[in-house]
Amino acid sequence: MDSPIPNENPNSLTTTVPSSNHSHADLIISSLLSFPDSSPISIGSSFDRVLDKSLASASSNISDQDRLVDRTLELASLLLDSTKRCFRKRASVHNSNSWFLPQELTIKVFSMLDTKSLMQASASCTMFNKCAMDRLCYSNIDLTTSAKHADNGVVCTMIHRAGKELRSLKLGRVVRPVGSDSTASLLTGSCLSPLSYNHGFVGSRLRSLRLYNLRPMNCKSLCDALSVCSNITDLRIVGLYILSEQLFKTLATKCRFIENLFLEAYGCQCTLDTKTGSALVEFVTNCPNLSSLTLIRFGLNGQMSRNLAESSRKLKYMNLSRSPTIKGRFLRDLGVSCKDGPLKTLILRNCPALEEKDVLEFCNSLITGDFKSIQHIDVSNNRGLASAGGKRSYKPNFPLEKLKEERPGVNFVADFSVTSSEKLSRVYDEEELRLIEMMEAKDDGDDDDESEDEDSEDDDGFEDDDSDEEIYGDHFLL
Repeated sequence: MDSPIPNENPNSLTTTVPSSNHSHADLIISSLLSFPDSSPISIGSSFDRVLDKSLASASSNISDQDRLVDRTLELASLLLDSTKRCFRKRASVHNSNSWFLPQELTIKVFSMLDTKSLMQASASCTMFNKCAMDRLCYSNIDLTTSAKHADNGVVCTMIHRAGKELRSLKLGRVVRPVGSDSTASLLTGSCLSPLSYNHGFVGSRLRSLRLYNLRPMNCKSLCDALSVCSNITDLRIVGLYILSEQLFKTLATKCRFIENLFLEAYGCQCTLDTKTGSALVEFVTNCPNLSSLTLIRFGLNGQMSRNLAESSRKLKYMNLSRSPTIKGRFLRDLGVSCKDGPLKTLILRNCPALEEKDVLEFCNSLITGDFKSIQHIDVSNNRGLASAGGKRSYKPNFPLEKLKEERPGVNFVADFSVTSSEKLSRVYDEEELRLIEMMEAKDDGDDDDESEDEDSEDDDGFEDDDSDEEIYGDHFLL
């Protein structure tokens, strides 16, 4: 019989077996695996007897006995780990044979999933995990439904996985409760830093960037990220705490292909200063493809607002809701200066300084034929319109029937009632309301699905092979 395998350190998991002894080690393990069928109690008793006998025959030194026990535990652990690896391999082969789509089509299907569903699929088996690692699956990263558990590391990992395929990125929490300046999020401004890696190679591929309620999001971090997004066409930032001249200069010089811009401030300034306002107008002027502009809670004076509408060549949609400074003169001047312009939709919801008499005058100008391009205007306000004597008017008398007769293509919205949706969350326009409602409904549906899945059994013919990437609830372990 060959001499025992040398083992100077019984606690080591990397013991080297000399090549001359491989066959002997394999023979011993094969003998163990070919152990005849017997009851677990009988086998357990055999193990106990052998281990007790080995301890009794060992040196009376307690340390030697401890090493023998540790070595036995080590060998048992190695056997268990090896068995698990073999099980995963068999399960992976079974899943590959059972799955009816080729790998390239599976990747195509995975690329259409939202990020949370992709993570759940990747955790189900090794085969799916390999498909889910393809760059195409991360071209559209959406972590808005899992913002509570997605930190900077998760975002960085996903951006690196996407690489040159990255096209859209959504981060943060869409819904912000009333009375809260932020939501519990693990994301900070530095989460966008991977876009700048390798001289901005990844950021230059990005087409859509949507950030919701990220805090802190300092101006420098934001500008550094935007400066490499030279081909971005859709930018939405909800929750700006600082409106600076540098932000709009960065957009004007680095992001000239923007088509849709949505910015919402958190009341950081009552009125934009001259430099910041001029930089904003310069950006809109030098942005040839801008067709949709939304500036929520921006302190724009009438001149700035009019310059924005006049300077853009293709602007069809403009939303200046919740502006504390926009007054009726802006409406009167706009009807004259932009009567031949491309603007089709104007949203001025919840602008507290908007007066009833100015809206009435604007409505009459529409009837007489001014502002020919307009198709939709919204002056709704849950606090009513300002009227004479400092009062608020909730039931203004606008000639809407006559407007409908003279301009049947114009949709004039003037709702002054407080809705339940306005009370529950801070909603800025109808589009945002629909988005929030969809997100809330999806979250509720996900919770129900998860509770049902816990009680259900797998019936898809797949075997669970415990892939290395796991997801618990919304928490990604990458």
